[in-house]
Amino acid sequence: MLEKFFETTMWQARLFVLLAVIFGLLGSIILFIVASMDIYEVIKYAADVYINGLHPEDFHEEIVSKIIGAVDLYLIAVVMLIFAFGIYELFISKIDAAESSGSNILAIHSLDQLKDKIAKVIVMVLIVSFFQKVLHTKYDGALEMLYFAVSIALLSLGLYFLNKVGKH
Repeated sequence: MLEKFFETTMWQARLFVLLAVIFGLLGSIILFIVASMDIYEVIKYAADVYINGLHPEDFHEEIVSKIIGAVDLYLIAVVMLIFAFGIYELFISKIDAAESSGSNILAIHSLDQLKDKIAKVIVMVLIVSFFQKVLHTKYDGALEMLYFAVSIALLSLGLYFLNKVGKH
């Protein structure tokens, strides 16, 4: 009887995972809204610049950088969404609406699968962040350009292997 009570209590304790699911979803929604507002601000700024006939120095780099920053936020929001869906499916229940839709994009069947999906999106976040930083980097010589080229080659190689491992 004590064993049954303990096992039932342990099983019900998994419901604390709902906190991670709820706040993961809320965090994801907030990031989607913030990124969308950032894009909206870029649109307003760009429209103002063109309507007034201005062309500030580094205008294009600034616009691209802000949009890349928003993409970064969108990717982090996706990580939060995948995390919330995955944790829910692993610990609580399969999501009936997702299964009936035939879409398996957020289907998670194991903790390793969840980690793999999140890791791939995090790698993309890091690449996007790297690209954003590169936009603001000034190159003073051939050696710095060589470092830049090597870093791009290494990122490409890493993506290649990440994709290759993901298919097996």
